[in-house]
Amino acid sequence: MSGIVVEGVSRAFGAVQAVRAATLRAEAGRVTGLVGPNGAGKTTLLLMLASLLAPDAGTIRIGGVDPVDDPLAARRLLGWMPDALGAWPSLTARETLVTTARLYGIPRAEAAGRALGLLEMVELVPLADAPAKVLSRGQKQKLGLARALVHDPSILLLDEPASGLDPEARVHLRVLLRRLAAQGRTILISSHVLSELEEVVDDAVFLVGGAVVDAAPAQATVRAWRIRLVEASPERWAADAGRVAATLGVPAESLGADRGAVLIGFDGEGSASNALHRLTAAGLAISEFAPAQSALEHAFLHLNQPSAPGAVPSPPPPPAAAPGTEAGA
Repeated sequence: MSGIVVEGVSRAFGAVQAVRAATLRAEAGRVTGLVGPNGAGKTTLLLMLASLLAPDAGTIRIGGVDPVDDPLAARRLLGWMPDALGAWPSLTARETLVTTARLYGIPRAEAAGRALGLLEMVELVPLADAPAKVLSRGQKQKLGLARALVHDPSILLLDEPASGLDPEARVHLRVLLRRLAAQGRTILISSHVLSELEEVVDDAVFLVGGAVVDAAPAQATVRAWRIRLVEASPERWAADAGRVAATLGVPAESLGADRGAVLIGFDGEGSASNALHRLTAAGLAISEFAPAQSALEHAFLHLNQPSAPGAVPSPPPPPAAAPGTEAGA
């Protein structure tokens, strides 16, 4: 089952170049995250993939189908979930799904069965006969996902699917997306909730200024880690920072603070592991030792605004190696 292939795709609106020579792949059986700041061109790209907008240049293949040459064939393969539901106000949640299924040529009896099964999947059965217009933002997102799945597509395009969902519903969405990917579907998901993406995606594509950006340099930059000693508190931070600094051989003023925890920069997991070994060997009681940001958030922040006013500052440099050892050993 083939996925999504985009090569050199561009799209402009007058003088505004929304997407610039974008090239990317989303593989079958995997969840790919489309990451970028507001105005990066994510929705424009998704609209082109959904055959709702034609590219000015480049090629797109959806399951091997060109959505420009054969949009109907592409739409049979695609499940499209826009950021806003756009439901028919007079229809109930159940009728929305049945009507969508009928538009795909699914017989009425089968459409009714699919609608009920999908309402159960997204936990909307109690609201099955409520008008779609009275649903909350999160409930509309659930209905939007069910509508995207009504014709059993092999490829899903999801624009901000977690928007408006409560914490329990977010967890349910992550589990559902992983299950759909395990069935062999291709899932491309755009979201600003990077912590949510981190837990569900297999791959990430970074879009900045309409262009796909290589994340490798950003991922290789120094990353802040959080070290919390037992019974840490803001009042004890200076003492804890002094002990960490002395053990690792770095200036105390190079360390940061985070609610009583100590922040320090490492240039890789090897350096972090080496530091943890030295801290525990020195007898420091550590209750937390972890990256201060997820890998996705770290890469995104460095791609988006590494030096813009108000941006998260760069973490301090990695600690020096202990005498007779190499950093990151």
